[in-house]
Amino acid sequence: MNPGMDLLRPVRAFDQAQQRRRWLAIPVAVVKKFGDDQGGGLAALVAYYAFFSLFPLLLVFVTVLGYVLQSDPGAQTSIRNSVLSQFPIVGTKINVGELHGSIIALLIGLVTSLLAGLGVTQAAQNAFDRVWAVPYKDRPNFLQSRVRGLTLLVSLGVVFMLATAASGLVSGGLSGSPLVGAGAILVSLVLNFGLFFTTFRLMTGPEIPSRDLRVGVLVAGVMWAILQSLGGFYIGHVLKGQHGAYSEFGFVIALLVWLHLGAQMTLYAAEINVVLRRRLWPRSLFGPPEAPADQRTLRALAKVEERHDAEQIDVEFKP
Repeated sequence: MNPGMDLLRPVRAFDQAQQRRRWLAIPVAVVKKFGDDQGGGLAALVAYYAFFSLFPLLLVFVTVLGYVLQSDPGAQTSIRNSVLSQFPIVGTKINVGELHGSIIALLIGLVTSLLAGLGVTQAAQNAFDRVWAVPYKDRPNFLQSRVRGLTLLVSLGVVFMLATAASGLVSGGLSGSPLVGAGAILVSLVLNFGLFFTTFRLMTGPEIPSRDLRVGVLVAGVMWAILQSLGGFYIGHVLKGQHGAYSEFGFVIALLVWLHLGAQMTLYAAEINVVLRRRLWPRSLFGPPEAPADQRTLRALAKVEERHDAEQIDVEFKP
């Protein structure tokens, strides 16, 4: 027996124990920070605005592409499969077809719907600024926030169109093959990752490098796929065969719950990025904020209230 190996065993055991404590401390820190930021209220606000913004935004997107591709039914089917399938509870309510009428009336309707749909982007910006503890004085002004929201919507539209093309290539190249299902799942996951990377990148300050957003993007992409499956299950097994007021009431409740879960999941994923980026662990579960991570978190949260360049908030902790 090698005496040197015997001497290293306690060191390795200590390192393994430290690693296990670290991986337990990070989820606790994420949950604790979510509570510090009042993430439940932020998620509810995002879900509220999303409920009133989702239909206008989907109608704008589907109308534009439906107008451009009105002579290509195959492309319209691809749009339904790749875009509306991202919203299993809502997608069945929106149809893509040929458009007729005045161009001016169409543009007015699109602009009105787009302005109505910006509510969810404003709520999302506020939530991400809170999660990243951005002081009010450093947040975008009225015009900048609207431009930022429009940029997000256009970027998501481009990602959707790329996903539509990729989905068409997979379906066309593997037609009749058992690999179609696997290819569709892969395209769906890649689409989810692309959507959340675009969202996290545009909703996060440029001083945060993109590599620090990867973990949250992966978590959000996988969780979104699970939520899509749950939404599809609800449509296929609960609302199927229901008619009248019960069906409509069940649709509204399902949509609100689904949006709230999606908003909570997204904010939890953003909290993961913040905790990892700023090393906000370990956290104290009870008692005064004695841990350094507690004090850094609370200090940043207090400085969020700075609303003017001349205002400076200092935080001190009594022993």
